[in-house]
Amino acid sequence: MDSVRIDRWLCAARIFKSRTTASAACADGVVRVNGVVVKASHLVKVADEIGAEAPRGTVVLDVKALSDKRLSPALARELYLDRSPPPPPKDELFPRRDAGAGRPTKRDRRAMSRVRGRL
Repeated sequence: MDSVRIDRWLCAARIFKSRTTASAACADGVVRVNGVVVKASHLVKVADEIGAEAPRGTVVLDVKALSDKRLSPALARELYLDRSPPPPPKDELFPRRDAGAGRPTKRDRRAMSRVRGRL
């Protein structure tokens, strides 16, 4: 096997949960091979660079091996070299309560609701 459809490879490598979601991502234009936006039928070869907006965030992958069947997570990680940027740090929208501080009082709950913008 010297080439595989991009939607099948993305599913086999477990970047997307299903081939349908991988195809939809290609149709939306969020999947790129070597910097070019591609359709789901584009053929991927070893040493291609794939960039995509996956559910887990932005991914940049170098293809090391090909497969058209969904593999176990351990085997799927062997299909690519992950060069994705680290995820951005999560911003805290409101201060956290100390662990073991007990159940919040009515006043505490109302203050938290105000900070969250629900009241």
